[in-house]
Amino acid sequence: MLRRHAGERADLDHTGAQLARRLLGEQGIAGVTVEVTEQGDHYDPAAKAVRLSAGNYHGRSLTAVTVAAHEVGHAIQDHTGYAPLAWRTRLVRVAQAAEKIGALLMLASPILMLVTRRPASGMVSLVIGAAGFLSAALVHLVTLPVELDASYRRALPLLAGIGLPERDLAPARRILTACAYTYVAASLSGMLNIWRWLAVLRR
Repeated sequence: MLRRHAGERADLDHTGAQLARRLLGEQGIAGVTVEVTEQGDHYDPAAKAVRLSAGNYHGRSLTAVTVAAHEVGHAIQDHTGYAPLAWRTRLVRVAQAAEKIGALLMLASPILMLVTRRPASGMVSLVIGAAGFLSAALVHLVTLPVELDASYRRALPLLAGIGLPERDLAPARRILTACAYTYVAASLSGMLNIWRWLAVLRR
């Protein structure tokens, strides 16, 4: 969906970065920078930065402006003290740590079984490791409402407000849906990682 609408559009007035800066200004949000990144489009509440991939930062496409509006939606959440964003930020940090610890424990479980000659010790490590992966996957799912709010309650009205052509509003909505459900994909990926680890350890 994002690639389908990533072609340059001469009829659009802004690149993604230009639109992000305009929207931040119109919302009265000072101190938030708009930066190009290689880490994927996101808003960083700690650094107060809207970060866009190079294509969306420099691009003058429907995808670029829609993604920019979505990330500005998160900046608005932060600016207005939207509590679920703060919870999501803390949960994601916990999930990232849990996933790393889970991977280490699952990797260590067969070694523990060999060293201690106690299958139970390895199984405990395996179960805790799998729980780490699973908690990370579940965190991605519970953050979905924050993404939906940024897409539909924040970004979509912003795009309508700048005079985005009527014919573009429906595909913009689909792009915003794709932005929001990125976290569902991450959750499914996390669950798939658990299955892969278990498959490897069964060999």
